[in-house]
Amino acid sequence: MNKWKLNDIPIKHKLVTLLLIVTIVPAIFLSILIAVTVERVIEEQVTENTLQLIGQVNKSLEYYAGNMQNVSYLLSLDPEVEAFLKGEGTEEEHYAIRQFMQRLTTLYPEAAGILVVNNKGEAVSNELYAPADQNVTEEDWYRQAVEGAGIFKMIGQPKDRLITSHVHYGEDEIVSVVRAIVDPETKQVKGVILIDLKLRVIAEAVRNLNPGKAGSFMVLDENGKAVYMPDASLLSGVPVSRFKEKEAGTFSASIEGTEHQFIYQNQPFTNWTTVGVFSTKESIAEVRTINFFVVCFIFLIFFVAITAAYVLSNSMSRPILRVISFIRKVEKGDLAARYQDDRKDEIGVLGRSLNHMLMQIQKLVAVNKVQEQQKREAELRSLQAHIKPHFLYNTLDTINWMARKRGAEDVADVVDSLSTLFRIGLSKGHDIISLKDEAAHIESYLRIQKARYKDKLNYSLDVDSEAEGAAVLKLVLQPVVENAIYHGIKERRGPGHIRINAFKQADTLVLTVEDDGAGMNEERLEQIRTKLASVQADAPMQKTDFGYGMMNVQARIQLVFGPVYGIQIESCQNAGTKATIHLPFTRPLNAE
Repeated sequence: MNKWKLNDIPIKHKLVTLLLIVTIVPAIFLSILIAVTVERVIEEQVTENTLQLIGQVNKSLEYYAGNMQNVSYLLSLDPEVEAFLKGEGTEEEHYAIRQFMQRLTTLYPEAAGILVVNNKGEAVSNELYAPADQNVTEEDWYRQAVEGAGIFKMIGQPKDRLITSHVHYGEDEIVSVVRAIVDPETKQVKGVILIDLKLRVIAEAVRNLNPGKAGSFMVLDENGKAVYMPDASLLSGVPVSRFKEKEAGTFSASIEGTEHQFIYQNQPFTNWTTVGVFSTKESIAEVRTINFFVVCFIFLIFFVAITAAYVLSNSMSRPILRVISFIRKVEKGDLAARYQDDRKDEIGVLGRSLNHMLMQIQKLVAVNKVQEQQKREAELRSLQAHIKPHFLYNTLDTINWMARKRGAEDVADVVDSLSTLFRIGLSKGHDIISLKDEAAHIESYLRIQKARYKDKLNYSLDVDSEAEGAAVLKLVLQPVVENAIYHGIKERRGPGHIRINAFKQADTLVLTVEDDGAGMNEERLEQIRTKLASVQADAPMQKTDFGYGMMNVQARIQLVFGPVYGIQIESCQNAGTKATIHLPFTRPLNAE
């Protein structure tokens, strides 16, 4: 019996199976995530919108309550009212009080009536009447005002009150507010101000809001009694204490078998609670509709994906995978790889074209490598062939002799340094010279630059005695030092210093050029390191803002000694730059 192997399954079946796993599992999680997210978002939106509407209702309630409080303050400060509370007022003063109350109700039309009662039970009002044979100070509203000790208080709808109204407002049409007037010195209650607020202004403030298709608002007083309630069944079976648990909140409860959501917020000024009531059926229906469309869309994707997988995988998967495998070999550098197949379709043509292309690439790489190496050597030779070497050297020697004859020692020193620079630079055509000669060459170059920059430039050269006879590439230090001067010392404020060191480290010759100039940031340093790392000995030089000389040195080192050796750069912003050159430690073959 043959053992079952996964590799024995056709690729088209693998593709179909993988597609089902990759699509079905995420689709199921996506559906669950969408359902939960949509439900949560809808609930949050309903809650947020309802709290905004409740906030508008509370602002209206606070506005009307504030007006009634202002009325009580205006009355308590009126001289005639003060006289009445002391029991000293005349009939004319009582008439003036009623006229003042009439003006206040005109200014604040939401006030249905105003009544002022002193502690003797005497009352004066513009719209309300107290029976002469009854002591109103014994009524509940009066006692609540006295208990408040001067604090404005809304006591809700009146129940079994002795006071009647000229307009005959019903108990369910007004809300009473009271405030006791307290003597500031004796702390004794001098009387109470009673104001009836028209309930219709509260109802209008609530009815003007649009809570949605299946929602409504209600207003409860501090005892949980309804101040405004469009439907008495909305609080059926819901304990009033739940609206006092927090400043604002939401909870769900069942009313007559239907699940409802309650969103409430307490109004600190009136101590009333505004409640929004919504049926959860509406939001559930929206969630189900969205989920239905999501599921339909996912099944459509399943059908299209599976069909496409079976049709395409059967004719394309196997030859494409073979081509991919072949191309990956080529990517790894195996240019000798060849595509083996006798197919006559587009895949077979593609494979044979790739084989032909690889053969051409191999020929071009071999030719290009030789050409580029010859080109690089020609470039290095051309740098020395731009001037007539011996003529220039002899001319400089003549200028040096003439300058010293005329006493221009500084000019003579510069010319002497330049002469030494060219003499070592020529080196009888040799590309490899001793480190001692290279050090003399760079010292001549620095003396010339010192004559130019004066105190701006300072330098020190330290060559280990053990390393003096080592072989180095000619002109390997000058481009690096030049870069340190122009990009380091020149860019800094004040004088700068360049330190050049050479020493042997195991089988390696290490040359360092360090300056305390402007340095560079991490981004610029990383760009330069990338450019140096990308230099290839057999590749043409690219234009760069970093310096052709440095790139040339890197290419020459790798051309002669291999990619293991070269230049490394370290730098810090405003602290300087250090270039380290690694070369193999050998003796020059042409040393004399």
